[in-house]
Amino acid sequence: MKSPIYLPPRRTFLRQSIVGATALAGGAWFTQPGLFADELLTPSMTEGPFYPDKLPLDTDNDLLVLNDTITPAVGEITHLTGKVMDQKGNPIRNARVEIWQVDGQGVYLHSKGGDRNKQDKNFQGFGRFTTGLKGEYYFRTVKPVPYPGRTPHIHVAVYVKNKRVLTTQCLINGHALNGQDGLFKRIQDPALRKTLLVDFNPLAGSRIGELTANFDMVVGLTPDES
Repeated sequence: MKSPIYLPPRRTFLRQSIVGATALAGGAWFTQPGLFADELLTPSMTEGPFYPDKLPLDTDNDLLVLNDTITPAVGEITHLTGKVMDQKGNPIRNARVEIWQVDGQGVYLHSKGGDRNKQDKNFQGFGRFTTGLKGEYYFRTVKPVPYPGRTPHIHVAVYVKNKRVLTTQCLINGHALNGQDGLFKRIQDPALRKTLLVDFNPLAGSRIGELTANFDMVVGLTPDES
């Protein structure tokens, strides 16, 4: 029998999320800008047909729990962190990051996004977060699973001044299905492909098998967007 999952009070979790995420990122957020040459722009990938056709009432950064319910979604708990930067490596503050993905049964939060009878009703499926001073963002979600025709992935969109400046996907580094994924294969540059591959590592000290994953994104901005 699995150990019960402790879920902190909803407001406490959201208030503490940035503090916890900073620790999970292992200092990756504090790279000083300007130390390296221009960063590779994160390549775009399709939004796909399953961006929610009806957004949930709850759109915060904790996809494991809906509103104030106590029953968590099923899956490998993943703390997804990262930074949003411009091409010079400068953090972008107040960018809105959105993610959406399938639940542990391979079903999207979309009316045509899979078998509704199998849908995990406790999984939020979509979340938003506004980046902080260092361009940092944080989500608590589940490790993505494959579904017919696709390797596991998380959809990500970035908005600056309410304009979408990036639509992409992050994939599990080393997953066997990556090489067969038609959308991923469209990105032919190995260096660009590498920017979309994310390691899902065990969270040190977790007794319930939680994971950490870090996905930094570099976006190109026009003068009016920066």
